[in-house]
Amino acid sequence: MRWVLPDYIQDVLPDEAARLEGLRCRLLDAFRVRGYQLVMPPLIEYLDVLVTGAGRDLRLRTYQLVDQLSGRAMGLRADMTPQVTRIDSHLLNREGVSRLCYCGSVLHTKPSSFAATREPLQLGAELYGHAGLEADIEVLRLLDGAMRLACVPATRIEIGHVGLFHALADRADLGDAAREEAFGLLQGKDVPGLRVLLAASDLSAREAFLALPGLYGGIETLDEAASRLPRIPEVVAALADLRRLAGELDGLPLGFDLGDLRGYHYHSGLVFAAYGGGAPAALALGGRYDRVAEAFGRARSATGFSLDLRELAQYSPGVALAGAILAPVAKNPALASEIARLRSEGEIVVEALPGHDGTWKDAGCDRRLLECEGCWTVAALHGKE
Repeated sequence: MRWVLPDYIQDVLPDEAARLEGLRCRLLDAFRVRGYQLVMPPLIEYLDVLVTGAGRDLRLRTYQLVDQLSGRAMGLRADMTPQVTRIDSHLLNREGVSRLCYCGSVLHTKPSSFAATREPLQLGAELYGHAGLEADIEVLRLLDGAMRLACVPATRIEIGHVGLFHALADRADLGDAAREEAFGLLQGKDVPGLRVLLAASDLSAREAFLALPGLYGGIETLDEAASRLPRIPEVVAALADLRRLAGELDGLPLGFDLGDLRGYHYHSGLVFAAYGGGAPAALALGGRYDRVAEAFGRARSATGFSLDLRELAQYSPGVALAGAILAPVAKNPALASEIARLRSEGEIVVEALPGHDGTWKDAGCDRRLLECEGCWTVAALHGKE
């Protein structure tokens, strides 16, 4: 059938669209008053820009085509963060801190899960130009506030650190292929597989790798990590950062999973995933990604997060939408003035085109504007009107 949409692609109908737009405006306004400036990257770019610094996972998720003007490979964006990084690096070209936010559709070649869409509405915030932990703390507070504003407070924010993996991989002298395999085994918490892969590695590195899948839980996880991981500078620094983070974000529902390395191709340090609303998967993902800006030719510290606004809205309690007022077609100044007054107060006023009696409730009207003794009044709209 010609009107059937592709798999995992959906229309957004009026009620849901109104909820999404209201939520988008509330979140972006909360970002705005904290200094995050809105940017709107294009839907399509040259492919090498869209996947720069992000690893092959993003390339596989990106729809590709050939530009008929230049002959170069182009892509429909699957993630807006590289685009925002390009804007910060080459268009704004600021020396100090830059705070940017965005919201727009992205397109994936495959859904991330059985229930996911291939066209997420990605909303996010990024902070550039500050390498210190203060930036990560600010971004985590911003994320927690955003989820509260959506009435889906985070029940758990899982924190990890990609630097631990890289430090241990260096100590185990793993090449690129072995790192890829170790990453996959860690994500699956496959300890027997890790033991086989690391059989020839340094004993302390091997034991540390085998410990990572079990290092998850509360703040006590950091104490256990300090006792089980080698006291090399990179590990000591990463654990110190995580401990400071826990202290400064006391009150947030933090947890630690040192074996969770999602996006390790992309991230360079702290990583986090926020859960809430009873959703089976994380509703927001983020972390530090300093190396992405280097790929654009300008070293620039960066940290941030993003989420799928459509998914977040599914777990946000529905807000009753205001119905419209049905009014006669404005043929005189008094009626036109009354309609303008109602609209200025935020009411939706629909003028009744002739020949459609009995259908106005379907159009969203629940009241009507009536004239009574020279005055206009609003009354309930009955089903047959």
